[in-house]
Amino acid sequence: MMGQRALRRPPGLLWLIPLCVLHLGALGQPSEEAASIQGVRGSSVELACGSQPGPLVVFWSFMSLGSLIPRLVAVTNGAESKVEAGASALGAVSMRNSSLVLAELREGARGHFLCQALHQAGGQLHTTYSHISLTVLVPVSKPQVRMSELSPMEGTSVVATCAVREGTEPVTITWQHQAPRGPEATLVGVTERLFHLDPVNRTHLGWYVCSAHNAVNRMSSDEVFLDVIYGPDQPVITVEPPRFTEEGFWSSEKEEVTLSCLAASNPPSHYVWLRGHTQVHAGPTYTITSTSRAHTGLYTCLAHNRHLDTRTQATVQLTIYYPPEGQPSCAVLPTFGAVTLVCTWPGGLPTAQMQWEGPQGTGPTAPSNVTWSHAATQLANSSTFTCTGQHPALALLALCRITLWEPLRSPICQTVATTRDQFIMLSCEWPGGEPPALLSWLDGQQEPLGGSSSSLAVHVLQAREDLAGREFICRGTHPLRVPDPHCQLQLEAPQLAVAEPWVSVLEGGEAWLGCTLLGGMPPAQLLWLGPKHLPVEPGTSGFMLHPEGTQLRLGIQGADPAHHGGTYQCVAHNTLGSRSQSVLLEVLRYPAPPNVTISRLTYSRHRREVQLQWAIRGPGNLTGFLVQQRASVPGPEAGAWETAAGDIKPESRTQRLGGLDPGVLYAFRVLALNHHTTGHPSEVKIPGLGRLLVPMEQNHPHRGSMEGPEAQAGIETPPNIPGLDPAHESLDEPVTVTITVTATP
Repeated sequence: MMGQRALRRPPGLLWLIPLCVLHLGALGQPSEEAASIQGVRGSSVELACGSQPGPLVVFWSFMSLGSLIPRLVAVTNGAESKVEAGASALGAVSMRNSSLVLAELREGARGHFLCQALHQAGGQLHTTYSHISLTVLVPVSKPQVRMSELSPMEGTSVVATCAVREGTEPVTITWQHQAPRGPEATLVGVTERLFHLDPVNRTHLGWYVCSAHNAVNRMSSDEVFLDVIYGPDQPVITVEPPRFTEEGFWSSEKEEVTLSCLAASNPPSHYVWLRGHTQVHAGPTYTITSTSRAHTGLYTCLAHNRHLDTRTQATVQLTIYYPPEGQPSCAVLPTFGAVTLVCTWPGGLPTAQMQWEGPQGTGPTAPSNVTWSHAATQLANSSTFTCTGQHPALALLALCRITLWEPLRSPICQTVATTRDQFIMLSCEWPGGEPPALLSWLDGQQEPLGGSSSSLAVHVLQAREDLAGREFICRGTHPLRVPDPHCQLQLEAPQLAVAEPWVSVLEGGEAWLGCTLLGGMPPAQLLWLGPKHLPVEPGTSGFMLHPEGTQLRLGIQGADPAHHGGTYQCVAHNTLGSRSQSVLLEVLRYPAPPNVTISRLTYSRHRREVQLQWAIRGPGNLTGFLVQQRASVPGPEAGAWETAAGDIKPESRTQRLGGLDPGVLYAFRVLALNHHTTGHPSEVKIPGLGRLLVPMEQNHPHRGSMEGPEAQAGIETPPNIPGLDPAHESLDEPVTVTITVTATP
């Protein structure tokens, strides 16, 4: 409104013009126009003065609502304009030609404006009056949301208020709600400034915004969060991977299992996991990285709202499944005229489900153990049956297979004597086959001896001589073999034969005595007894035993008349008796070789070597020569003969001997050899310087083995040496001595 001070100012020149206009207008008939205009506070509005152009003078006045007194606002004559100072209450007032411009419009401009204009037309002056009603609209202010309780407990009452400070009516109110996890805000069907939530619940939790709008604008409040306190609800337990049982959940051994617990609560619940009555974890998720059978049990989730101090809980049963150990076992039980298939796979939790399948289709199903019987006439050789085992802890089926097949050939009967020949064990074997064959022993009158057994049947008899000649039969039965095969045996005492009853061999040679077992049941044992009726031990005294099938050969190496010659016995023995046969072994000596005489024996190399030459006399075979030496000492102190050279070829007649001691006087002799037989030793001689120095006395003729000369040498008369006893001097040959004297100047 214009200030009182502005209205009391004295009128100026321009203010006097309207009076004239008013006066002149009274002379003629004036024209009037009326209009209504809306403006918005703070914005700009332009009020036009009539529709006739080019007025001479324009006068604007204003009357507020409820007032009848006009107040001067502005005046213009086209050249200059004047705005009343008090017009600032209407806004920023200015003139644009004849129009009144109100910028930064204020609410005080709400009312009636009058524009009086003086026009000249046709040489006459007339006036126009423009009545303008101005409505000033106020924009709505930014609303504010006020909650009676920002964190109410579920079930209580909450009042939400949308406060709008100003705005031209009508003002329309709308509410929006944005849930924390909702996709977008939703309109609430409330248009009042007060929004009642009675009772409040968890669905009311979230952000609230109120909006206000009128003809001018729309404004929305800031978000206000309503935090509804509730819970915890009854927990919901989930298990990954999800596998369900009637009692709860299950998992495989060595598998990772995750137990999750969720109880709706605000603020969020705190969780504790119990197994039985023991805490195992704190938190909503409990993970067992590798399960074992010990993890089976009850698991309880405790949910706690610490704000409300309220608790809830839920319990589930977790069972750890594990398969049976190993693999299923397939077997077939032989019965007369039929077969029974048995498949077992014990253990596991739960037990495995077993099922047979065969050439004729699917068989029965049972947990852990399943059997299936078939008549033998319905089955062919090589029929295959499969047993499958299914367990929830295994991704693949476990299985075993069994193929029915007939044993090859027929039963084999044999007997074995027990230790010390007290019992005879009848053994019957028919290996192979599926199912294994059933075997049973019968006597000669077809009477059974004991029960039946699979693959191997044994019956033990007390050893007696009257069992000789009795027959025993082993009968085998198999569902795929018709008729039943059998084998039989007859008990008998041993029989044997020798290859030759008389065997001769030369001394040092090799002889073989042969013995063959001709019969005997149980099988007999062969052994050789030597000339002294003692068992021959192989590897001692040149004996060798060579078993070959039913034969036992006795070999003698390096035959010696004194040790090996005589009668040998081959003995066969079993539990029913013994038999023996003799073999005479004669060891023959080789013929004596011819006699030997020393023809030359001389020293050389300062008496450290001798050159020996000999000759043979008389007939006879020979295989070599032997030269012996000893120190030539008279009397019984003479040493024993030693071999100076052996292995001398039979065609040789000379021999050089070295390594002699010049201070020792040696005696030598030569012997001829025919294999192991030695001839007469030659005469004993002592070498001289370049020729035979001392003749030795001839030994008496003697033929024998190689041991003869050495033994004889021990008692032989020592050779005569010059200067010794003349009674022992040899007279066979004269001694020639040559003395050479060399004078030194």
